[in-house]
Amino acid sequence: MAASKNETVSELVPVKFSRLARRGVLLGLSLSQLITLAIGVLAIVGALYAGGGQLLAYTAPVWVLSAVLTWVPIAGRPVVEWLPVGCWWLWRTTIGQLIYRRRVVKPRPAGTLALPGDMARLREYEDPETGAGMIHDPHAGTLTAVCEVTHPAFVLLDPGEQERRVSSWGRVLATVCRSGRVATLQVLERTLPDSGTGLAEWWASHGADDGSWASTTYRELIDRAGPAGERHASTISLALDMGAAARQIRTAGGGMRGAAAVLRQEMATLTAALRAADLTPSGWLGTGQIAVILRSAYDPAIAATLERHGQLGQDLATAGPVAVNESWSRLRTDSAHHAVLWVSEWPRSMVYPGFLSPVLLSTGIQRAFSLLCTPLRSDQAARDIRKKKVEHISDMAQRQRIGQIEDAAQTAEYQDVLQQEADLTAGHGVLRYTGLIAVSAPTVDELDAAVAAIEQAAIQASCETRLLVGQQAAAFTAAALPLCRRI
Repeated sequence: MAASKNETVSELVPVKFSRLARRGVLLGLSLSQLITLAIGVLAIVGALYAGGGQLLAYTAPVWVLSAVLTWVPIAGRPVVEWLPVGCWWLWRTTIGQLIYRRRVVKPRPAGTLALPGDMARLREYEDPETGAGMIHDPHAGTLTAVCEVTHPAFVLLDPGEQERRVSSWGRVLATVCRSGRVATLQVLERTLPDSGTGLAEWWASHGADDGSWASTTYRELIDRAGPAGERHASTISLALDMGAAARQIRTAGGGMRGAAAVLRQEMATLTAALRAADLTPSGWLGTGQIAVILRSAYDPAIAATLERHGQLGQDLATAGPVAVNESWSRLRTDSAHHAVLWVSEWPRSMVYPGFLSPVLLSTGIQRAFSLLCTPLRSDQAARDIRKKKVEHISDMAQRQRIGQIEDAAQTAEYQDVLQQEADLTAGHGVLRYTGLIAVSAPTVDELDAAVAAIEQAAIQASCETRLLVGQQAAAFTAAALPLCRRI
C-alpha cells in the first residue's frame, strides 16, 4: 500500500489549458460584427421598402461592404476587428508617433524614466526601508516592484520533484489572488549574452594563476569564451492596484509612502510564498538594477559590458533608448531589431508542465518570454463564471431554437467554464494569462530567421503564436520590460 502511494506521488500529472474564448455576443458574432451586420440588413430592408430592386442595386455597396466586414477573415480575424488596429496605426503615423529620438541636450525631469511613448509618464520611487526601486504609473494607478529569482533547471528534476514544484507554484499564484490588491503579476524569463564574469570569478577563486603556460592559456580561453556564452535570467514583477488598496494606503499614511508600505506587505507575502515553493528570491531590485535591465532590452549589444562593469548604466534617467523606429511588424531600437509574438492558443490537449521547454531552451536566439497574470478575487471570479455559464446556456437554447448544430468548440468552452468553477471551489485562484515572446536580432534577416525558429519551437510546444502587427512598440514594452505593462 505504501509503495503504491509513493509511486502515485512520484508521477507527473499532465494538465490541460482552457481554450481562448471565441464566443460572441449573439450566435458567435462579436459586437462589432453585429453592428456591421445590422447596418447591412437595414440597408437591404430600407431599399426593399423604399424602391424595390432598383434601389437595392444602388445600395449594394453598403450591404456588400457590411457582409465583407462581418464575415471575411484576414489572418483568422474578421475584417471589422482589424479596423481599430488600422485606424490607430494611421493616426499614430499621421501625428509622427512611430519615431522616437531622445533629446540629449534637454534633460529629463527628476524622477522620470527616459522611455518612449506612453511610458514617459512613469515615475521612479526608491523605498527608504528596503531600498527597492518602485515604478509608479500615475495614469494606470499602479506601483510595481521587481524581484530576481534563481532556480534549478526544471527539466533536469525527477518527475516527483517537478510535480511538487508545480503544486507549490500553484499555491504561490493562489496567494497572489487572495488579497485583491495585486493588479498584475509578471514572470519574465530572458536570455542574455554572458559577460564571462561567472567563469572569471570561478577562476579567481579556484584557479592557480602561477604564470605557467597552462594557466595563461586557460585564462585567455576564459576571456574569449565567456562573452560568447548565453545565460538565462528570471524576474517576477508585482504591481499594486492603488485604487483597490486606497483604504490601506490612507491607513499607512497616504501618498507614495503609504503605497510603498502596502506594496511592501505584498512583497513580503510573495517572498515567503516563493521560498516555500523552493524558489530563491535574490532580493528586490533597486533602481540601478532595473535601469540595467531596461538598457539591455533596448540596446542588447551593451548588455555584456553593463554586466562586466557593474557601475555602468545604473541610472534610470539614462536607461531608455536613444532612437526607436516602429513599423507594422517590427521595432528598431539602438542596436537591434525586435518582433513580438503573442501566444494566441495554449495547448488544447493534455501536456506535462515542462511543455514550454522547446521555446525556453532554444539556443542562439535572444528572446524574452513574458507571462502576464491578472489575478481575480474569489467573489469577482465567481460572478464572472456565473455570467459565462448563463451566456453559454442562453446561446445553447437560442441555437436549438433556430436549429443550429452545436459544435465541439462551444462544448469545450463550456466544459472549461465548469472546470474553472470546480477549481475555484477547491480553493485555487483564477488568473487571466497573456503570453508574449519578444525576439531580438542585430539585422532584419537574422530577426526573420529567429522568429521562424521561435514559431517552430512553439509548434513543438503545442502552442499557437501570432505576430502582433500594428502595435509592436506597446507589445515590446509588455514582453521585454519587467514593468507589468499591458497591451
